[in-house]
Amino acid sequence: MVNFNGKLLQDNVDFLNANNRAVQYGDGLFETIRVVHGKVFFWEEHYFRLMSSMRILRMEIPMDFTMEFLESSILDTIESSGLTERPAKAKLLVFRKPGGLYRPAQNEIDYVITVGGLESPFYTLSEEAYEVELFKDYYLNADMLSNLKTTNKILNVVASVFAKENGYHNCLLLNAKKQVVETTNGNLFLVKGKTIKTPPLSDGCLNGIVRKELLAILESLEGMEVMVDSISPFELQKADELFVTNTVSGIIPITKYRKKTFGAQTSKNLIGKLNARARLG
Repeated sequence: MVNFNGKLLQDNVDFLNANNRAVQYGDGLFETIRVVHGKVFFWEEHYFRLMSSMRILRMEIPMDFTMEFLESSILDTIESSGLTERPAKAKLLVFRKPGGLYRPAQNEIDYVITVGGLESPFYTLSEEAYEVELFKDYYLNADMLSNLKTTNKILNVVASVFAKENGYHNCLLLNAKKQVVETTNGNLFLVKGKTIKTPPLSDGCLNGIVRKELLAILESLEGMEVMVDSISPFELQKADELFVTNTVSGIIPITKYRKKTFGAQTSKNLIGKLNARARLG
């Protein structure tokens, strides 16, 4: 089922047209959300990120767009799709109503909720190989718009195609200063000895939900130094571990970059703590 502005529709029903501004101009936002047995993981963080992003893009927030209303809408869509007893993911898209050219005719919004099933109710670590490479054809902008989860993700798309064409599982994205910012599908963490590092938002990385949660977990642990600082490409091959974070997968250990292979001990130490935080959050 698909939820369009509160109406539950069958997946095969046409409800958008060619004037949709997310299609025409990438004028939209989205949140990808993990839901298990009626529990929306990190829902408060997702909600406030969406509200903040809508304000930055000068979208008009409907009066009924409360945390309770959207959570209920997500759960209703999951129930109508027969996924209540399964782990699921929901995608909430928000875009300006049709009209105008680059300058919109209005700032009111439409929204769509789509859902699908997941395999595991918990975050798990894959034991499979996961090789990455730098993507150097195009660069991220180091600004606030890059922190937002907009529907304009063509750089991520092209980098993903590059990865597939060249036999990689993912690509590392750079900004114009040649700093390593993130991957095509999540935030990047680098481990060297007792130091764990992730790029700052000012470098242009996504303001990721699991990134934020892991930083909070790491700050509470003894024996680890946490750094939010720029990462140069030269640091990658000197690292002990690299891993990716996102809402759906949790933590994805990178096993190889060029000639360097990496362990996953830190990922193994953190995955249980992330699951515990997700259940409590």
